[in-house]
Amino acid sequence: MTKSILHAIFLCLAHISMAQPLAAIQSESEPLVLQSLGSFYLGGDKQFQNQTELGGFSSEGHVTVNQMYVNYMVPQHRTDSMSFVFIHGMNLSGKTWETTPDGRMGWNEYFVRKGYPVYMVDQVGAGRSGFNQKYYNLVREEQLAAKNQETFQRISDENTWINFRFGLKNQQPVKEAKYPIGAVGEFSKQSIPFALFGLADPNPNYLYLSALAAELKHTVLVSHSQSGRFPIESALLNPKGIKAMVMLEPGGTGADFTDEQLSALATIPLLVVFGDYLENETGIPGHSWKNYHDGWGDFVQRLNAAGGKATLIYLPNLGIHGNSHMLMQDKNNQQVADIIIDWIKDNE
Repeated sequence: MTKSILHAIFLCLAHISMAQPLAAIQSESEPLVLQSLGSFYLGGDKQFQNQTELGGFSSEGHVTVNQMYVNYMVPQHRTDSMSFVFIHGMNLSGKTWETTPDGRMGWNEYFVRKGYPVYMVDQVGAGRSGFNQKYYNLVREEQLAAKNQETFQRISDENTWINFRFGLKNQQPVKEAKYPIGAVGEFSKQSIPFALFGLADPNPNYLYLSALAAELKHTVLVSHSQSGRFPIESALLNPKGIKAMVMLEPGGTGADFTDEQLSALATIPLLVVFGDYLENETGIPGHSWKNYHDGWGDFVQRLNAAGGKATLIYLPNLGIHGNSHMLMQDKNNQQVADIIIDWIKDNE
């Protein structure tokens, strides 16, 4: 199949997605009963910026950077004291956990209907958390060398198709595909520019997540993909309030964590979940979901050897086939959610 034909296919998908009617959004027959619904920000650093850094419109002064946006829902009737904090991956936002691209209930609503408060964050530098614009303005005015400017990352629809394992290079969906293939064009709208520059060390995401968990007291940190190691890093900063850690298809391998760090994590249950077709080509050199799966499998073994309670679930081993990288949006997303909830109950 030629590149021009592939391009035409994706243009067609994009055109179809733009026509999605409001009526396509499904609504439950039972009302969603909440105690509260809202949003807030965590952290942030006051920074003085001159007029050039601010973009030329405002006079010099102070602005807040490196803040984290949090959206939450608390059910009227709670199952227990446990809360879930959902952390999106690269080029995405808290939208990841909301209504699926084909209009089904997202995990934010599903977990609330199960009786659990849900807190969805936008990583520092992404979505409604915003990013620090001063570096770009300084480059524009030639006050900062362009080579010192970090990049804005994007992932093309064509790469998403194979990398997220919706389908194959020949544009055929994977066998028993669980992702709603007809909504791939709609999913493209969720992909946003991703900025990972100007962040302090340690990463402020870790600081804010650990602080939020401590305040909520019985918290399950749920990460995805690029944010995979965030629960671990947050727990290493401060384990207070972290009841469990769930990592959905985490990137990397976890091989860099020391034995001392694993001992510190041993009291917090850890669940790692991977979908199907991990051997598929990703289209990105050096990027392999199979390698990540195997690496975190080794991490789970090391953590258990240190006295921890860790499990890696490869869904095909449970007879569940066809799941993509976007487990929370797959057509069986509620089934995957129930597996996570049941595992936590069994490993408290």
